[in-house]
Amino acid sequence: GTVRDDTFDPVRVTAQQLEELSARPFSVLSPGAEQAMRDEIEQARLALDSVGGVLGVAAVGLPVGAGEPMFDGVESVLSHLIFGVPAVKGLEFGAGFGIAAMRGSAANDAYCAEDGAVRTRTNHNGGLLGGLTTGMPLILRAAVKPTPSIGQAQHTLRLSSMQEDELVVHGRHDPCIAPRALPAVEAAVCLGLCDCMKEGGLL
Repeated sequence: GTVRDDTFDPVRVTAQQLEELSARPFSVLSPGAEQAMRDEIEQARLALDSVGGVLGVAAVGLPVGAGEPMFDGVESVLSHLIFGVPAVKGLEFGAGFGIAAMRGSAANDAYCAEDGAVRTRTNHNGGLLGGLTTGMPLILRAAVKPTPSIGQAQHTLRLSSMQEDELVVHGRHDPCIAPRALPAVEAAVCLGLCDCMKEGGLL
C-alpha cells in the first residue's frame, strides 16, 4: 500500500541482518513499519479490497564473476525466475529506475580497497555489472500487485452474451499477498544464483 519500510544499506547489508529478518513473521527493517502495514492491510480487508507491496531482497557473500555477460546474465536469470512468481509485476536491481535520473559519474560504483578486499564505495548497480556479480551485496526489489480476487463487485464482460456484467468473487482471499510472495521470491533468487555459480564453476 502506501506504507514504506526502510531499505537495505546497499553497501553494508550483512548476513546477520538477513538472518534476523528471516526469523521474523513479518520481515521489515523499521520497527514502526510492521504495525502500519498491518493496519493498511486491515483497512483494505474491511473495505473488501486489497493492497500490493514491494519486496526487498538482498544476497551477500557472493563470489565475483557469477553469471554471463550476454543472455544468461544474473539479471536475466533472476528476472525469468522472479516473474514466474504469481502477482510479480515489476523488478529492479540496485537503484533500479532511479538510476535513469543519475549521471554516469554518480551511477558508477567506484572501486576501493577495504580490509584487504576489493569493494565499491556505492552499490547503485545492485552488485551486478555486465550480467556478472561484483562481490558486493545483490540488491533487488519486486513489486507485487494487489490481490485481484476482492469482495467488492467489479465490472466485467460476460463472453457468452457479450454483455457487460458485474462480477462478485466469493470465498476467502488475502487482502495482501506480498508477505506470502516473499519466500517464493527469495527461493527464486537462491535457485537462480546457485545456477549462475554452478554454470560458472564457482559452486
